[in-house]
Amino acid sequence: MEKTRPLWATPLQFVFACISYAVGLGNVWRFPYLCQMYGGGSFLVPYVIMLVVEGMPLLYLELAVGQRMRQGSIGAWRTVSPYLSGVGVASVVVSFFLCTYYNVINAWAFWYLFHSFQDPLPWSVCPLNGNRTGYVEECEKASSTQYFWYRQTLNISPSIQESGAVQWEPALCLVLAWLVVYLCILRGTESTGKVVYFTALLPYCVLIIYLVRGLTLHGATNGLAYMFTPKPGVPIWGSPTLSPLALPPNRSPQMEQLANPKAWINAATQIFFSLGLGFGSLIAFASYNEPSNNCQKHAIIVSIINSSTSIFASIVTFSIYGFKATFNYESCLNKAILLLTNSFDLEDGFLTANNLEQVKDYLASAYPSKYSKVFPQIKNCSLESELETAVQGTGLAFIVYTEAIKNMEVSQLWSVLYFFMLLLLGIGSMLGNTAAILTPLTDSKVISSYLPKEAISGLVCLANCAIGMLFTMEAGSYWFDIFNDYAATLSLLLIVLVETVAVCYLYGLSRFESDLKAMTGRALNWYWKAMWGGVSPLLIISLFIFYLSDYIITGTLQYQAWDAAQGQLVTKDYPPHALAVIGLLVASSIMCIPLVALGTLITRRLRRGDPAPVA
Repeated sequence: MEKTRPLWATPLQFVFACISYAVGLGNVWRFPYLCQMYGGGSFLVPYVIMLVVEGMPLLYLELAVGQRMRQGSIGAWRTVSPYLSGVGVASVVVSFFLCTYYNVINAWAFWYLFHSFQDPLPWSVCPLNGNRTGYVEECEKASSTQYFWYRQTLNISPSIQESGAVQWEPALCLVLAWLVVYLCILRGTESTGKVVYFTALLPYCVLIIYLVRGLTLHGATNGLAYMFTPKPGVPIWGSPTLSPLALPPNRSPQMEQLANPKAWINAATQIFFSLGLGFGSLIAFASYNEPSNNCQKHAIIVSIINSSTSIFASIVTFSIYGFKATFNYESCLNKAILLLTNSFDLEDGFLTANNLEQVKDYLASAYPSKYSKVFPQIKNCSLESELETAVQGTGLAFIVYTEAIKNMEVSQLWSVLYFFMLLLLGIGSMLGNTAAILTPLTDSKVISSYLPKEAISGLVCLANCAIGMLFTMEAGSYWFDIFNDYAATLSLLLIVLVETVAVCYLYGLSRFESDLKAMTGRALNWYWKAMWGGVSPLLIISLFIFYLSDYIITGTLQYQAWDAAQGQLVTKDYPPHALAVIGLLVASSIMCIPLVALGTLITRRLRRGDPAPVA
């Protein structure tokens, strides 16, 4: 296998493949949200610490295993021990779930990209109603960006029980997204190695362009100040929307956030999932390396670049976030000024943002009856409340960003650049996601003897695309959230925990150290041994316990459903069939580990006189 196994053309291709896989949508729409929730700049302290004690060690472990065993996840863990084949199978199952729904994001990005060439942008204004006497009521109650997302893109149903029909426009975009992915992975490392140069580098070019533009926008400094200024008030346990905690006299906002366990848990979680640990993609990529490749150096490089990109993307996001918040705040003030000027026949220019509160107090005391009639129409304008509106995921990408873009000059250009960047990030991650499935399949002598690599890739893409049509139905967004929240959380934590314990205590840390020294000529220092042998496994166990207890404490699982009559999201309980699917998603991957081990044990016991070796 080692003689015939394809290799990366250069070590740089491997590094770019890992960067393209690790640097994804989570860097753009998850990390800025965590900064906003957990104290701005003070969140970087637990984030960097978790990078050192969790991110880099576990990334190096997976790269080293892939490079040493030179097989996909199933074959690599079978080589470590026949009883660990289930770890690789679990990784493939989780990656299959991920591919099924992740490429839907690329389909949505294609949809928005195609609409970005219209003037004006279709989400910049509400459409007229059927009588053409006003705007659509749902859009007026929500906003033009929310209406375009929930109604014109998703055509979302009121609940998950009402599945509705497949929406043909998103369905065609999904087919296109899978066609692009198939063309990128068609010839394995030969084609993927060329594509990663674009998917790894071009997003940075777009981010730099957006940074320059963002810093020149009116109000950008408000967003950056909000990001880097530590803020108290996030509860130690529970929802950030609860009443703020009072700081003791000798406690600073920075210390308050550093004492918040949820800040550390979310920092560890972000590092874990951002690097793509446990999916088998990193093992697959590393299996195409030369045995002498310095994977330790590459693990450090990829980890640092991934985390630096998150911080860099947050600066871009908060500069644009500041522009959006300032624009909305000033629009609110202008509406109040116009309303009071017209209602009380004030001189034009007399009422300004600076004297608005004083004039309001005067009018309330001088004309109480008249002011009481006008008062309900006056909104409370606050820049702080605009900045505190925390959004993540698709809400940030397809609602908040589009709201900011529509108010920029030459908005079509910025919209095209933004969704082009999302596509590159999404496709780059999909290259790794599909590699986690395809590498074990092409490594299999049984499968590869009957089907060429191109056919295997085509069948995997076709199967994922067919299942992915579920997410293009009217209730598809709700099922997308289920897959996104439950398909790969507990499963990945357990997979990586078993991987770490298997290498250190089953295969043997000293034996693995000897293998690495024989491969690369470099000895393993104390830092990697300490992290692999104790710190990282304990951290994963802590995360696993937290998520498990969080699910138990939460009770009935709920989701956010779109209420067209109110023009906003409402909370509903998941129905029994949705809860059953959630249970299957979690169990189908986790149970692979003990079931395959049990099957291997039974098989070996049936073979008389065949001992069951540990490795």
